Amino acid sequence: MTNPTQNTLNKVPEVTLLFWIIKIAATTLGETAGDAVSMSMHLGYLLGTAIFAAIFLAAVVAQIRARTFHPMLYWTTIIATTTVGTTLADFADRSLGIGYAGGSTLLLALLLGAFFIWHRSLGTVSVNDLRSPKAEMFYWVTIMFSQTLGTALGDWTAGSMGLGYTGAALVFGTLLAMVVVAYYCTRVSRTMLFWTAFILTRPLGAVVGDFLDKPLSAGGLALSRYSASAALFAFIVVSLLVFRQRPATRRH
Repeated sequence: MTNPTQNTLNKVPEVTLLFWIIKIAATTLGETAGDAVSMSMHLGYLLGTAIFAAIFLAAVVAQIRARTFHPMLYWTTIIATTTVGTTLADFADRSLGIGYAGGSTLLLALLLGAFFIWHRSLGTVSVNDLRSPKAEMFYWVTIMFSQTLGTALGDWTAGSMGLGYTGAALVFGTLLAMVVVAYYCTRVSRTMLFWTAFILTRPLGAVVGDFLDKPLSAGGLALSRYSASAALFAFIVVSLLVFRQRPATRRH
């Protein structure tokens, strides 16, 4: 017989190479789609944030209410977090005038606070131990903060630090490679390494997304935000249809 705990555990995917490939594609899509709505459609960062926040909340509710793992639903929720993260970070950085450094600092504090409260409440922040709606709620709030932080970090590194999109992508790609080395060569907490990699994939996706759609004069490829978003979305859907994702299981 299958108990409710097992159902809850099976609602997030197993962390594999496919997971990380789709995650990077989803974060890149979040950047291009977020910019398409707020900038190309001229809706602004505040309205764009409101639209994507509503989608995010609806997706989270559906994800928590689901009884089993549904890859399309899970990744829809991930994409929702990264799009709202894009517009929210841009709103804080540009509309409120906090700046990239201030926005990144504030979001890092919120992210660390989310981790602290999650761990204090449930004793773990492992993605393989999501046994209740409360744990899932912590999971999605933490992800939303990490996606927003990643956007601010990507813009800060590429813009304020003067590294450009390719230079910033190299920085975050190198940091991710170091996490991979630590995974295979050290005994550092797997949970810590997962969240480190999860956070770093967002600024990587942010700078890659900007590289695709920003003007040539700004160091980008000047691709249409709509076509770039459509191509990334198609890639994610095809990947989910062709490659089977298994649900995560609790590690004893």
